[in-house]
Amino acid sequence: MNNPLHIIAMIPARYAALRFPGKMMKDLAGKPVILRTYENTIATQLFEEVYVVTDNLDIFNVITQAGGKAIMTREDHVCGSDRIAEAIENISCDIVVNVQGDEPFISREDLSSVLEVFYGEDASNIDLASVMTPIKEEEDIQNPNNVKVIVDAMDYALYFSRSPLPFVRDRSKEVITYKHKGIYAFRRQSILDFAQLPMHPLEAAEKIECIRYLEHGKKIKMVRSINSAIGIDTEDDLVKAVKIFKSTRDV
Repeated sequence: MNNPLHIIAMIPARYAALRFPGKMMKDLAGKPVILRTYENTIATQLFEEVYVVTDNLDIFNVITQAGGKAIMTREDHVCGSDRIAEAIENISCDIVVNVQGDEPFISREDLSSVLEVFYGEDASNIDLASVMTPIKEEEDIQNPNNVKVIVDAMDYALYFSRSPLPFVRDRSKEVITYKHKGIYAFRRQSILDFAQLPMHPLEAAEKIECIRYLEHGKKIKMVRSINSAIGIDTEDDLVKAVKIFKSTRDV
């Protein structure tokens, strides 16, 4: 991408994940999950810098000992955006991309697509951009670990939820359920603003940080993707990830 914007990536990573504690340091075909994600983000060649942002010394060390860049932050952050906001206070950039540390199969195609919106006709209206992909299996739709999103006619996010979204009352109408993938691209000021905005009950109840942006009037542009979203939220997910990794890569 011919890119006049200064774009960096940050990978927030905490050790004490509620659903799967320690998942960032679990072995994925010979390397910790967080290191796999870091290396794959570097390999996209889309970013001037890539950092892991963490409150855990073991995660910090595994990245720096591999020659990577990591930043230590406070322990009291409630979400990745808050952690990144602290980390970029003294870093100059135009766009910062939040790559989820538990999604080691990050797609260059998806990252490129989400960055392209900042060059589109409505770029000046966009505070942040993210990615959504269709899901069809009822098990996936009902799974609260899969965050769902609905959008308006211009693909701006209307709402995110862990519940099935939308609810299909009229089964004669065909609708697509979209899963929100763990990629965000923020304007630098938008994420700095985020850290100063209060959390309202909807965000607190759903445990979905991008709801805070919507509640405070920020515009989130969603990019459509057909790539499967593979995140590691449970031990079963890790087993699946190891199988996928071994079947697709030379390790």
